Amino acid sequence: MEVIHPSVKRARLDAAADPDAYWAGQAEGLPWFRHWDRVFDWTPPTFRWFEGGLTNLAYNAVDHHVLHGRAGHAALIGLHESGERRTFTYAQLLDEVKRVARGLRGLGVRRGDRVAIYMPTMAEAIFAMLACARIGAIHIVIFAGFGGSALAQRVRLAGAKVLLTADRTQRKGKTIWLMPIVEKALEQMQVEKVVVLRRGEGQPDLAAGRDIDWPDFLAGGEGQSDAYEQMESNEPAYILATSGTTASPKLAVHVHGGYSVGIHSAARVVFGMKPDDVWWSTSDIGWVVGHSYIVYAPLLVGATTIAYEGAIDYPSPNAFYRIVERERVSGIFTAPTAVRMLMAHGTQAAEGCDFSGLERVFSAGEVLNPPAWEWMQKELFQDRIPVIDHWWQTETGGPVMANPWGIGLSPIKPGAAGLPIPGCFCEVRTPEGEPVPDGEKGILVLTRPFPSLTPTIWEDPDRYASEYWSRIPGVYFTGDAVHRDEDGYIWFSGRADEIIKIAGHRIGTMEVETAFLRNPAVAEAGVTGRPDALRGEVVSAFIVLRAGHLPSEEMKVQLLRTVREELGALVVVGEINFVHSLPKTRSGKIMRRVFKAVILKMDPGDISTIEDEGSVEDARAAWQEMQGQIDG
Repeated sequence: MEVIHPSVKRARLDAAADPDAYWAGQAEGLPWFRHWDRVFDWTPPTFRWFEGGLTNLAYNAVDHHVLHGRAGHAALIGLHESGERRTFTYAQLLDEVKRVARGLRGLGVRRGDRVAIYMPTMAEAIFAMLACARIGAIHIVIFAGFGGSALAQRVRLAGAKVLLTADRTQRKGKTIWLMPIVEKALEQMQVEKVVVLRRGEGQPDLAAGRDIDWPDFLAGGEGQSDAYEQMESNEPAYILATSGTTASPKLAVHVHGGYSVGIHSAARVVFGMKPDDVWWSTSDIGWVVGHSYIVYAPLLVGATTIAYEGAIDYPSPNAFYRIVERERVSGIFTAPTAVRMLMAHGTQAAEGCDFSGLERVFSAGEVLNPPAWEWMQKELFQDRIPVIDHWWQTETGGPVMANPWGIGLSPIKPGAAGLPIPGCFCEVRTPEGEPVPDGEKGILVLTRPFPSLTPTIWEDPDRYASEYWSRIPGVYFTGDAVHRDEDGYIWFSGRADEIIKIAGHRIGTMEVETAFLRNPAVAEAGVTGRPDALRGEVVSAFIVLRAGHLPSEEMKVQLLRTVREELGALVVVGEINFVHSLPKTRSGKIMRRVFKAVILKMDPGDISTIEDEGSVEDARAAWQEMQGQIDG
């Protein structure tokens, strides 16, 4: 019996037969000022897409729609947890982007200059991103939750000329002041100007000669040009930090041409995005999901995109559902952390809400554990719409592994990330580079670049070559441990350095965590491997219990029984630690190196990791907090 949807199978076969022709066809769906001379040039490890083509990411996302009859269509809805709502049509968005573009040029920002944006997920931050791309400047957005040292480090690495910031943000009703963080960062970095968007009462003072108030910044652009630049396809549009095996983050580069083709293609093929969609990605603009699927891809398609600032369960557990109902949201992109948070509130929070406009929900960031999938798919949405997991990275710019809803939904396998999407070519290899049979664990590698894959690390091509293309020569090393089943679906087990080896058997952290989550008493679970003289390693577990359940020896016995029933006797659990919360990165991913540091009594900064977005300072803070929980 054929499992894969015929349309998906056909698209994958067409792409495999002639990848260049496939991606050229995808590129034809976007406007170009000048057609490319060559689709793809690959001189490993570097590559170029649509060489000689002239384009502009911001023009394609905004101007193109205004010029083609969609000026009055809603482009951006800015929502705030306080209830504030602002809507911008494509024409209004273009006006705002032009104002910021003039302001940047008024500060001397030119093509190729870097601009740092340290702002929450709000309309002005999106204006700034688009304005940078419009004038050929390169933006680096820094998550407005990072501390001063992390902010300074990223600004220094980028060599940013100007920093745009807001004086504050808000989460769960609490004001979070950003300017003190900026001041701390400025002790460790240098920029020519700091532009400050001051919001509400108690506005901070500005440093004379250095700081500029947002209205004055806009006024300073009067008389400047707001014209867009025609960018060669491979010129950088933005850079974005992602962590690696060292304390210094990598700045992944994404370019005007290839990136726009890749994310626009995935928007249609994977997400089925269309111009009449109201699309809500619950991410933050500080992460790649925010870049690709809050800002750029929905606008490239001509849809309406929602940018939300705050906590999605504030001021009440039903806040998320009320937004879906009120805005008539048709597509959602969220993360497993958010799904588990909604699950903790129960389906009663959604009672009385109208989801009739909602067509599909997607999740990414880490594996959507089957218990969380089953709750959302079956209990919350009653199997009316699909809940679809998929996989990608900061470096890939957009999805690589998915169940392509846009061209034909194949059977959903809870816990699987799906299939390589058309035009993306993947294999499972051993660390030595040998192919791995179906059903056995190995490392996911990409055998050929695709347009949205980062072509380099900002000002560090040697690191790009060594971390991605040299670990297993000739292929791109993703760092993720997976296996492929008999139908070709890919199942992720965790990062390659998070595989636990018990008596010669390899088990993924995700698999063990999912087993713990099968117990109804467990809210969250995190595991790591602990050295064991007899078995090599055993599992060390960190468990957050649901309300109404208390830690006890009896509870440990129940949890051990659950894991044994799910995974069998080969998974040996050495200890269970009950904690109040799990250590997570700013984007919600579990920092498993903190578990390792607790178990081994080491500084987490001394533990090599390839997890994304987790800074050493965050890991150390989480480690100290977790030590206190366990000691207590």
